[in-house]
Amino acid sequence: MKRGLPWSDQVDVISSDESSSSSSSSSSLDVEVQVNDGTTNVTIDQPPKELSSEGLLIRRAEVYQEYMKQLPIPTLRGSIIPFTTWMGLGRSIKQLYGQPLHYLTNMQLKQWDHLRIGGEDEHSPLDTVIHPCKAEATVWLVEELHRQTSSHHHIAKLWQSDPKYHAFIDSIFPPL
Repeated sequence: MKRGLPWSDQVDVISSDESSSSSSSSSSLDVEVQVNDGTTNVTIDQPPKELSSEGLLIRRAEVYQEYMKQLPIPTLRGSIIPFTTWMGLGRSIKQLYGQPLHYLTNMQLKQWDHLRIGGEDEHSPLDTVIHPCKAEATVWLVEELHRQTSSHHHIAKLWQSDPKYHAFIDSIFPPL
């Protein structure tokens, strides 16, 4: 059983942490404790002072991916959704079902819209090119793949390369 120090004893703590001048990655701190003219060296484990920006991004991506995995894919479809672009269909799906779409799904919808540029049907509403039920089912299939199989390391890597990645993360995602 440990015994506490009496209040009348003076304790001086002298830190030998030189982290400000060295790039040590150690997560412990050596401390000298002087009690009643005796000196004892103690090592205190401390968490790292600050995560690197890359480590923080990986952690955010991991939490994001775990959150997205927990959301169920709707099995009952609402009504037929009219849309002119893939991004417009994505916005309507989010509004109708009250769920966010995965970052990668949002990026995929954006890419599909870009693929239409210069095509014969570029200015035609997309729901006249592909049936709205097929389009919605396609979005949900892609969404399920992204939610269940995406690596948080890959997501973090994409976020790191895109300074505007926040624009494609739906606001329903809870902050850390």
